[in-house]
Amino acid sequence: MSAPRTGLLGKKLGMTQIFNPHGDAKAVTAILAGGNVVVAKRTVEKDGYAAVQLGFAEKPLRNTNKPTLGHFTKAAVAPQRVLREVRCAGADLDKYEVGKTVAIDAIFKTGTYVDVIGRSKGKGFQGVMKRHHMPGFRATHGTHEFFRHGGSIGCRLTPGRVHRGKRMGGHMGDVRRTVQNLSLYGFVDKAGNLAGAEKFDGTAVAILLEGSIPGGKNGYVMIRNSTKKTGPVKVRREGETQEKSKNPMKASKAGAPAAKKK
Repeated sequence: MSAPRTGLLGKKLGMTQIFNPHGDAKAVTAILAGGNVVVAKRTVEKDGYAAVQLGFAEKPLRNTNKPTLGHFTKAAVAPQRVLREVRCAGADLDKYEVGKTVAIDAIFKTGTYVDVIGRSKGKGFQGVMKRHHMPGFRATHGTHEFFRHGGSIGCRLTPGRVHRGKRMGGHMGDVRRTVQNLSLYGFVDKAGNLAGAEKFDGTAVAILLEGSIPGGKNGYVMIRNSTKKTGPVKVRREGETQEKSKNPMKASKAGAPAAKKK
């Protein structure tokens, strides 16, 4: 069984670009992750597993019902919009204290890989061409009002029904998606340099990730340490150049003469 992964909750803010030490521009997405507070702990003796319940983004007291308010009052924290449990090793539970915030640099390190879990953008009801990339019908003579249809869906007498999972029009998007192996390029240390992060006074308030983040702006996501890639992010070293292609058919100045000789 693999070791439990740690993680934090975050809010997708938007995109920007940074420059690495070699001068290469990288498009990154800023995710606000400061202010994760420990609401409760789960122990092996009491619950059968070890985990930490994290809360993120405070919400008004008027929007909190009494049972939920009692849960937050017991932990002596303000009501939170998002609650998630993150598994951890039983020996690591002592590192977390109920009612205290979790530092970003204590969970993630610059130059590593992470996985991001979120909900994709909702597209509403869509047809088969947009939802399933069907080609549609030919727009030639004799075709009337049948350009974007999905075609027949039946199966004759046997089995006499439509198969479950048939590709048809329906609700598209707004589903849970996980994007793996995203590069973590750095942290935003000053809250004043990030819109919407003025209330956090910690050393790091946001992380910068390169890659696709599920969902739209202001959407909540879960960032976790990667399972497939655990080493450092591969970067171009000083003086390193891109290796030339050895394909003789490559349409380049170096490859063209080699292709003509053959």
